[in-house]
Amino acid sequence: MTNTPLSTDTPLTFIGGGNMASAIIGGLLRKGLSPTLIDVVEPHAPQRDKLTAEFGVHVHEAPGAALNRAALVVWAVKPQTFRDAALAAAPHTSGALHLSVAAGIRSDSMVGWLGSERIVRAMPNTPALVGQGMTGLFARPAASAGDRVLAETVVGTTGRYVWLPQESDLDAVTALSGSGPAYVFYFLEAMRRAGTEMGLSPETATALAIGTFTGASQLAQASSEPPEVLRERVTSKGGTTYAALTSMAESGVADAFVKAMHAARERARELGDEFGR
Repeated sequence: MTNTPLSTDTPLTFIGGGNMASAIIGGLLRKGLSPTLIDVVEPHAPQRDKLTAEFGVHVHEAPGAALNRAALVVWAVKPQTFRDAALAAAPHTSGALHLSVAAGIRSDSMVGWLGSERIVRAMPNTPALVGQGMTGLFARPAASAGDRVLAETVVGTTGRYVWLPQESDLDAVTALSGSGPAYVFYFLEAMRRAGTEMGLSPETATALAIGTFTGASQLAQASSEPPEVLRERVTSKGGTTYAALTSMAESGVADAFVKAMHAARERARELGDEFGR
């Protein structure tokens, strides 16, 4: 296959047809790619039926000759199933660029299973489902400039992305943004709980919490100032925000939060060790 950016006649294959694959497929179709150019290998029949009904793509229970045409293979499988899936698909994907969105699995392992050095690793997150994803990317040296553009184009259909200088940085990305939406939801749960304890309805408390996260994130994105400066600007000495932040500091919330992300990074490393053999 030629190493060219994505066009409306670029054939793609997805190994795994879950939420992340669906988010990318939906983005590609919105950009004009024909569903007839997309193959998906998905072992679970209900999910195959869903993919057919929702997107009109070609679905397969297992890898086969249909995958030979792929210019790009997107690996959207769980870390524990990657090895077996790769070994089964490798005879049909030798000419393709490989883009993995699996957590933890290192590209050295993929090279051994797939017999190809043209590999890009990506760590997206679930806001990709609504086109607001944040993805970290790393390319092996064998991936050409055209390969990188192709990976960017595919990932860009789900939101924004950043390139990383070294593969080990992906473990930190996994901890920060890959798992990050769960942290936001965790704080939204806590804010809803606090709101209801103070007499608001769950619906009102949820709306206020989500609106606050959304607005604050957009303000941070629009501002050239760092988060600590923005925080200081809404924290008057002796005021309500000061009382809340002082309470959080006394409870060690920030330190616990940072410790939690270190735990997530360590688990990403363990996944590579455990399932990358």
